[in-house]
Amino acid sequence: MYSEKVLDHFTNPRNVGELSDANGIGEVGNPQCGDIMKMYLKIENGVIEDVKFKTFGCGAAIATSSMATELVKGATVEEALKLTNSAVVEALDGLPPVKIHCSVLAEQAVKAAISDYYTRQGIDPLPIVGEIKDCDACHVH
Repeated sequence: MYSEKVLDHFTNPRNVGELSDANGIGEVGNPQCGDIMKMYLKIENGVIEDVKFKTFGCGAAIATSSMATELVKGATVEEALKLTNSAVVEALDGLPPVKIHCSVLAEQAVKAAISDYYTRQGIDPLPIVGEIKDCDACHVH
């Protein structure tokens, strides 16, 4: 049902925790359905120097959070904004259709953290927030 990469990122998640010096924090999900992702970014000179996450959810939610952090760590903000849920799924060698919403949450958590970073920098975050669309399956509004 799950690929080896999904199982690896679930049992050995990368970049778990909080960043006390994060300058971009994003949280998406819904406590009533059980999937909540919180992403912490430390951005310096337009590059994501460090990233951590805390996820409350199923194995797929943890695995997609872990993979998303791996994909954006060391990337520029512009590169991170291009992260798609499809890229997360592909990097994990696939997800069952009923778990695709977890990859959507991972993408949106990264974008929410970048939006927060922009707000803190006095930059209009609306172009990013506009990309975080409503998703009934993900309970993101």
